[in-house]
Amino acid sequence: MYTFFTVVAGLALLPLFLYIRFPYLIHDLKYSMKTFAIGARMSKHKKTKPCYTVLECFLDKVKKHPDKPFIVFENRTYSYLDADKRSNKIARSLLEFANLKEGDTVALFLGNEPCYVWIWLGLAKIGCTAALLNHGIRSRSLLHCFSCCGATVLIASTELKGAVEEVLPTLREQNVSVFILGAECDTAGIETLGDKIERVSDEPLSPDLRSNVTIKSPAVYIYTSGTTGLPKAAVINHERMWFASFLQMIAGVKSDDVIYVCLPMYHSSAFLMGLTGGIESGATIVLKRKFSASQFWEDCRKYNVTVIQYIGEIMRYLCNTPKKDNDRDHKVRLALGNGIRADTWSEFLHRFGDIKICECYGATEGNVGFVNYVGKLGAIGRDHFLYKRFVHYALLKYDTEREEPVRDSRGFCIEVPRGETGLLVAKITNLSPFSGYAKNSQQTEKKKLRDVFVKGDLYFNSGDLLKIDQEGFIYFQDRIGDTFRWKGENVATTEVSDVLMKVDCIEEANVYGVMVPGNEGRIGMAALKLKEGHDFDASETCKHVKAGLPTYARPRFVRIQNSLAVTGTFKQLKKSWLGLEMRLIGPQMSSISFLSE
Repeated sequence: MYTFFTVVAGLALLPLFLYIRFPYLIHDLKYSMKTFAIGARMSKHKKTKPCYTVLECFLDKVKKHPDKPFIVFENRTYSYLDADKRSNKIARSLLEFANLKEGDTVALFLGNEPCYVWIWLGLAKIGCTAALLNHGIRSRSLLHCFSCCGATVLIASTELKGAVEEVLPTLREQNVSVFILGAECDTAGIETLGDKIERVSDEPLSPDLRSNVTIKSPAVYIYTSGTTGLPKAAVINHERMWFASFLQMIAGVKSDDVIYVCLPMYHSSAFLMGLTGGIESGATIVLKRKFSASQFWEDCRKYNVTVIQYIGEIMRYLCNTPKKDNDRDHKVRLALGNGIRADTWSEFLHRFGDIKICECYGATEGNVGFVNYVGKLGAIGRDHFLYKRFVHYALLKYDTEREEPVRDSRGFCIEVPRGETGLLVAKITNLSPFSGYAKNSQQTEKKKLRDVFVKGDLYFNSGDLLKIDQEGFIYFQDRIGDTFRWKGENVATTEVSDVLMKVDCIEEANVYGVMVPGNEGRIGMAALKLKEGHDFDASETCKHVKAGLPTYARPRFVRIQNSLAVTGTFKQLKKSWLGLEMRLIGPQMSSISFLSE
């Protein structure tokens, strides 16, 4: 009898013991179950003939609930069936008037609006790939982004007609078909698309038009900045699009959720985590032209939003708005995004209520990502044993002076112990592939790291420094290389330097990001060496910067130096504070931002 009671008491105390010894066990088990479910679903999608893509998922949702709200935009609601029919019309108009065929690439140059979604769906229906151009780029950057993905057609919004006209002569030389979303245009070389869409049928298109699409075929091109100085087109195939879409499932998004998307659609966050994720879950998406701190919560209340997307800056902006009595009067239960600082995280919860924050990490082109499914304050993810079995990643000891991983006497990299900062790398395998950049084998190769732990192995170099604590939580520490992040965008310092070097008075330019109290990321600082006998021309510099760079990439500060500091290997120091003088490049530039408050 004594033994029986001992066993019963032991079983009763077992949950308490497990909780004390493994406090995150339940969270880990739930994540494991979702991981297995995603794996099973992906396996099924890969075996389906023809290929089952997010588009096919959308069409299934149209059959399942045709009248359910899909996109809500500026007081207008479009059902799943509305989106299907509108995308059919766009697909037919492009087939007829742009002579598109399966495998072609079309560049989209427009801001957030429902037509963005219709065009992408329409292109997918005829087996074409969409290149998602940043609508803030101009001139040289615009031409580069258009050309590097092999696009033959450009579709732009009416509002961006001026930017298109700047590069139109070059586009015409390349025999590019240029369309503008409007019914009228008096510019030679630009065709209208709005009137053509109205003239065609909205009947479904034959799946045969996309019969050659596979799970490895490019779905979209999303641009990311890098050390080349100009954006690179990351290849997002249908498999990768699925994995990004499943993030909503991991976070707990359901079909009855209403998702608020205010990030630009050319971002992987909005397009993959928001739009295609919403299609996978069958949810309703409230689409906003751009983020507005003053309108954010009013929109959430107006549209009964339950899930919001964010980047760190958005959360900070919201916390900086004047406090109101109805700050907690909303239905938002989940926030999904990345880049939130621990102090902002804590303040956000304290002010706006019990909202689950699902912080995640991942590069657009990368083969590794993390999800903080526990909700641990400040962490970007968790070192989960099951995930690590399929995605082999490691944190390497890194030499910031030489800008390369430290290697031992055998020539292999050294993994840092828990609690220390290291460079994140992930092995390139069939389960965690790296598709690279469109038509840019050189930059694709630069992201690969060879002979990491054994001779012949191949890893993806994330360029990010992370740390894993003793409990297994992962924290972002810093970004290496010639990029820094500001206003939710990656800024390539060499691209900024190239623009500055065109100013007559400047001989050398070293651009880097510096931290500003109260802000996420780093703001642009340009250290300049002037030509002998020249004074700094702020007006001319401002003119070049505004003409050649999007708002987020424009440096806000200038340091005039006699010489630019370099390392022992003659590389420019990106965190130099040896300047003799610091000036703001025009007061008007300090207030420009792609996010509006």
